[in-house]
Amino acid sequence: MQINDNFYMKLAIDEAWKYQLLTYPNPAVGCVVVKKGELLAIEAHKEAGKPHAEVNALKAAFLKKHPNDCIKAISDSFKIHEYLINNHNNFFQDCTIYVTLEPCNHIGKTPSCAHLLKRLKPKKVVIAHKDINNIAKGGIETLKSENIDVSLGCMQKEAYELLYPFIQWSKGTFIFYKMAQTLNGSIDGQISSNQAKAYVHALRDKIDVLLIGGNTVRVDKPTLDARYVAGRAPNIFIYSKNKIFDNTIPLFKIPNREVIISDDLFKLLDYKFVMVEGIYHLMNALKEKIDYFILLVSPKIRNGINALNELNIDFEIVHENYIGEEKIIFLKRK
Repeated sequence: MQINDNFYMKLAIDEAWKYQLLTYPNPAVGCVVVKKGELLAIEAHKEAGKPHAEVNALKAAFLKKHPNDCIKAISDSFKIHEYLINNHNNFFQDCTIYVTLEPCNHIGKTPSCAHLLKRLKPKKVVIAHKDINNIAKGGIETLKSENIDVSLGCMQKEAYELLYPFIQWSKGTFIFYKMAQTLNGSIDGQISSNQAKAYVHALRDKIDVLLIGGNTVRVDKPTLDARYVAGRAPNIFIYSKNKIFDNTIPLFKIPNREVIISDDLFKLLDYKFVMVEGIYHLMNALKEKIDYFILLVSPKIRNGINALNELNIDFEIVHENYIGEEKIIFLKRK
């Protein structure tokens, strides 16, 4: 394996992390196209039902060399596939494609990326991780059937961390905990920028249910919608032994929303994709059940509530990214 393979695969993995969890129920996937040593495209799958990472990257690579081509106006996956098959003129035959997950081998809401690549005949396809989905897997065999050079396992561990949420919600429930704080750990008041709030609202738009503590509801009187992205307001699970709440609190006024009030956390297993918003008390109650912690760190120092002394959890950082000036840290409990 060449050192360049790791370099380009890292670009693909980092691009995919920008859309981690936002592709639910699909996995986050990144793709890079290199032609004779020239980097033509770094793309990712951005939303379920929209073009896969390979399609976005192939289209972007083609436009890099043909900037005025009419493919620029095509957004439908099936039409992009058809156009590239009919107009590629062997453009991709000297390209290497780097993709974080085995290209899909089936036709669903979008067509098969493996069969597209089979028709475009790139020089080589470097794959980080095999597909775990029994319906979608088989892309490697499809590529090899056309004598395309396939390399598997480049940065496989890093690709596994990227794939981990998809693995969890595919077989059961994936629960992630979101919390915002300042540099010194303050969690009081308005911390996040509008850009970070839009990211959180984009997550709310995708989840099956949002879990929040009863005291937070009573004190903050939140709305908990996805208005920053004009998205769907999630259903709410309020974790509380006391079932009595002021029904004028805005979250209860959202139409077509289900609100559950319960102290039975096992009910979360009825859902596949669960988001938790809260502070340290709720984190302590849930620490054995959380798959990911997402920490949004604002570059400020403020007075306010900090960590509880009795809370002790060790984490592993699986990825770091930025939303504007704020850092987003993805953590798994050790």
